Amino acid sequence: MPPLSIFIITRDEADRIARTIEAVRALSDDILVVDSGSTDGTQAIAEGLGARVVFNPWPGYGPQKRFAEDLCRHDWLLNLDADEVVPADLATEIAELFSQGQPAADAYKLRIAEIFPGEPAPHRFAYALSPVRLYRKAKGRYSPSPVHDRVDLAPDARVARLKGTVHHYSVRSLGEQMDKLNGYSDAQADDLDRRNATLSVFRLVAEFPANFIKAYIGRRHALRGVYGFMTAMNYAFYRYLRVAKHWERRLQRRASTKPADGRDG
Repeated sequence: MPPLSIFIITRDEADRIARTIEAVRALSDDILVVDSGSTDGTQAIAEGLGARVVFNPWPGYGPQKRFAEDLCRHDWLLNLDADEVVPADLATEIAELFSQGQPAADAYKLRIAEIFPGEPAPHRFAYALSPVRLYRKAKGRYSPSPVHDRVDLAPDARVARLKGTVHHYSVRSLGEQMDKLNGYSDAQADDLDRRNATLSVFRLVAEFPANFIKAYIGRRHALRGVYGFMTAMNYAFYRYLRVAKHWERRLQRRASTKPADGRDG
């Protein structure tokens, strides 16, 4: 097997974790699952498929992935989320990188395309990101940010791109998606507080329509029928909600500093 560790962070992913692990079992003898407190049996499923499972209370996205990096046994790391699946052609491409020794680059970007419920494979016009997910431990590390999910690379790191596409089953249902996005908006409001950042009040008005257009037109959800429209609406509301929560906190702090009689002086 390639000298590759694969790490996955989880919480309550019993319905999805098996598919994710099974797709990459032939690529690594070190599959690590860092779980933050599943109550649905995710841990047992992962262990049954040969993964190492370690518990770590949820510290945020970047810190949780950095915790996982420190536990990986090999010099090369592949990070997957529990709702992502490596198809056979991409698994073969990754294996071939190591077939002649060390890969030529220090880090590789992977195209990750979302799949809506009912779609058997990524839509031709599916929105996709291409982050670094396969990288040499000495040349990259996840950002410590609790909300920004990215690998920070060394200045001299050589970066290449793989041809295959990771299948991203990001939505169980619209309701589950909204619950997840509500949690994201809390985390982003927390991050704004930590950085003492201030968003303009104008964004309370502009955030929803601007981000609906971004998702529906820019991310091509308009080409994916009714589900595309509904997903664009959820995304726009989430982006508005993070700004609204930011402003709610500002107003609450302002109110708490006023004298009891309500006067400013």
